[in-house]
Amino acid sequence: MNPRRSESLKVLVAGAGGMLGRDFSAAARERGHDVVGLAHSALDITDSASVERAISLHAPDVVVNCAAYTDVDGAEADERGAMRVNDEGAASLAAAAASVGAKIVHPSTDYVFDGSSRRPYVESDVTGAISAYGRSKLAGETSVAVSNPRHFIVRASWLFGIGGKNFVETMLRLGNERPEVLVVSDQVGSPTYTRHLGEGLAELMERDEFGIHHMAAEGRCSWYEFAQEIFDQAGVECHVMSGTTEMLARPAPRPAFSVLGTERPDPIRLPHWRQGLAEYLAEREAAKHEVVA
Repeated sequence: MNPRRSESLKVLVAGAGGMLGRDFSAAARERGHDVVGLAHSALDITDSASVERAISLHAPDVVVNCAAYTDVDGAEADERGAMRVNDEGAASLAAAAASVGAKIVHPSTDYVFDGSSRRPYVESDVTGAISAYGRSKLAGETSVAVSNPRHFIVRASWLFGIGGKNFVETMLRLGNERPEVLVVSDQVGSPTYTRHLGEGLAELMERDEFGIHHMAAEGRCSWYEFAQEIFDQAGVECHVMSGTTEMLARPAPRPAFSVLGTERPDPIRLPHWRQGLAEYLAEREAAKHEVVA
């Protein structure tokens, strides 16, 4: 990551109460920017009038959309709800940003791809979402690009961070409750620590390299391998059994392979996923001691 730059930007963050919103806001402040963080209770991006008022009031240089419908399985039965947030809400935010000349940073997902590739996906690869959630995020990418030419659409993958539901927390809870867990080994991706992604987004918004960017942790693993590493690093005694996607029968289909690469000439590269996990576990432990103190 590059050191912070001298010019301060005014940044409005929608969805500032979530994992990524929290970590991005901290990273942007560390780089010397003026951040206005609005949680869902303060700004519902599906309410276009509220969006326009917030943008008009704060007149930001950059708007960052960390608000999203993220329930992948729930979206299969509620695709309309997912579209309202991930497509229509995102478009409203991007258009309001454009009205004051602001850039828009719009995090997206590896789930816009069908998972049939055997090499990392780059920005120009053909998309083909196979789930309702993926379709809603893909629609949002198009709407954001149309609504604001000064856009950064940033595809990330397998996010985990403090302050939200994530795979690491699920594994640690199950590992302390059961002697063994069953985890799929036929889905491969790059688990990405939201603090690292937040730092990457904070650096990216200072640039004018608009368009689609891929930004995920270095390295790749299956959910099965990720679970093993979680227990190893956390010192939890729990046996991980390998399963298949078909065995777990989740409502939403997942891409079998969704590792993200980049064809950008000067990309922002994030640390390896194992490093992200180690830093997350350390942050989690520190937060526990703060609560006790």
